Amino acid sequence: MTLTETLLPKLSEWRPAGGGRHTWSDTVAGWAVHLAADKTDSLSCLVWELSLTRVSDAPAGLTNASWAAATSKRVTGLMEPLKVHEVDVTRDEALLRSAAPARRGEALAYYEILLHGVTRAVVRRYAAGPIPGREQVAFALTHEVLAKLVGDIAG
Repeated sequence: MTLTETLLPKLSEWRPAGGGRHTWSDTVAGWAVHLAADKTDSLSCLVWELSLTRVSDAPAGLTNASWAAATSKRVTGLMEPLKVHEVDVTRDEALLRSAAPARRGEALAYYEILLHGVTRAVVRRYAAGPIPGREQVAFALTHEVLAKLVGDIAG
């Protein structure tokens, strides 16, 4: 079974009790997956943050820049396509961001994926209004799209 196929039923079975933000973690197919969600039901989650940490060796020759480029091409389930925004060789980080942010009134909303080396990825969504600054916001994903996103990032 693939990472996506293994993850999907686990997400569908997750039923946190009570209100507020809840977390879920599991190690699947060489990746530690951590999810923080404000709501979840049998079909979807209101995701605050998704992180993946590689717990096995990275493929030979994989670099932060090549992982970023491949991830931007593979991730297709989000509302906006992603593009590589910046690769910082000194910090060994890459930032992927929505190619064209979604406009809601005067605010813009966009996804960001921050890749740390070849071992960690963090997915968040931000909203920015006409006043300088941005704030992190939760975003809704079905479990199927969420599992696919994890698989797409993992490669």
